[in-house]
This record gives sequence, C-alpha cells and structure tokens, in this order.
Amino acid sequence: MSTTLTLNEISKEALEILYRELGISKTVRFLNQYSTGMGDYVSQKEIIYQGKTVQDLVSEIQKKKMM
Repeated sequence: MSTTLTLNEISKEALEILYRELGISKTVRFLNQYSTGMGDYVSQKEIIYQGKTVQDLVSEIQKKKMM
C-alpha cells in the first residue's frame, strides 16, 4: 500500500534529488527561474513611463544603443 505524501514532503524530496544530482550551484540557478519577484510591476511601470509615448521610448532605446 502506498502512502500519500504532503506537498511539503514532495518538495523536500525533490530538492534533495536536485541537490544530489545537480549540486548546490545548479540547483539554486534552476530554482531562481521560478522566483515570483516582489512588488507591483504594473504600478511601477505606470509611474516610470507616465506621459511617455511609444516613440519617446523608442528614441531612448536608440540613444542607449549608440552609447
């Protein structure tokens, strides 16, 4: 008869396998791609780009490429 593992137990087992097979550095790099980040991306971008047109942004990008 098999036992049902909790999600926490499955996660722990998966991390142990990743660490054993990949090593700590590769395991951390793998897990970092699933990071959710922090803050409110949409609100931050609305503040940063407030009042700018697409052409304004294109011009800024082109200037930075020339640097």
